[in-house]
Amino acid sequence: MAVRIVVVTLFPELIEQALAFGVLGRAVSRGVLAVETVDPRGFTTDPHRTVDDRPYGGGPGMVLKAEPLRLAMLDAQRRVPQARRICLAADGAPLDQARVGALAAQPGLVLVAGRYEGVDERFVEAYTDESLSIGDLVVSGGELPALMLIDAVARLLPGTLGDAESAVQESFASGLLDWPHYTRPEVWEGRAVPGVLTGGNHGAIDRWRLKQALGRTSRRRPELLARRGMTDDERRLLDEYVAEQDATRQQERTQRQRER
Repeated sequence: MAVRIVVVTLFPELIEQALAFGVLGRAVSRGVLAVETVDPRGFTTDPHRTVDDRPYGGGPGMVLKAEPLRLAMLDAQRRVPQARRICLAADGAPLDQARVGALAAQPGLVLVAGRYEGVDERFVEAYTDESLSIGDLVVSGGELPALMLIDAVARLLPGTLGDAESAVQESFASGLLDWPHYTRPEVWEGRAVPGVLTGGNHGAIDRWRLKQALGRTSRRRPELLARRGMTDDERRLLDEYVAEQDATRQQERTQRQRER
């Protein structure tokens, strides 16, 4: 049975066109995922189909009105009863892989894509269950964040990926960043694929991959590693990674000195 998602958006075409490509297109065509849109403009009563107005208290920009959003939400909930209602907003809680996994287990989702300066807070309080953010940045609207969330959810649904193991081994699934990946040719611009990957020893390959994932996470996202913790074996692997990186940097410095 397909997971159903309804996106409340002023730009339904933006959502609908993205559903024809890549992983999302595959999930839809295989019946794993069903995505619909609701446009709040369809619930306005004035000739101009007004969905926004100036903010109380002054200031720049416009704010999405509560009533068209309320009616759009009610329509969305009729389509997907018991759905989790989410507002995509810069001030929302950070979206991470653990939250994506929880959302993928929901019977359905309603995603509200905000626009302009924001959404009337009264609607957010009364008609959504949570607000989520894709990161500490501001974009023009919630449509792209909504698509990112839909894509992340779709990847976890059985039948979406050609190899179900892909979702298990990706970045963040184990609390770590992903390890480096290589493909043919074996040597490119003088850079060779690490020998361990061509040797056929799968135990050694697994060990190398875990070491690289630990090292990358330690260098690029140390807070993830601090939150996740490490086993004693993993600490030894990380120490090996650091020692190897130090040795490589020393070799590069020595080589540069010789070339001068």
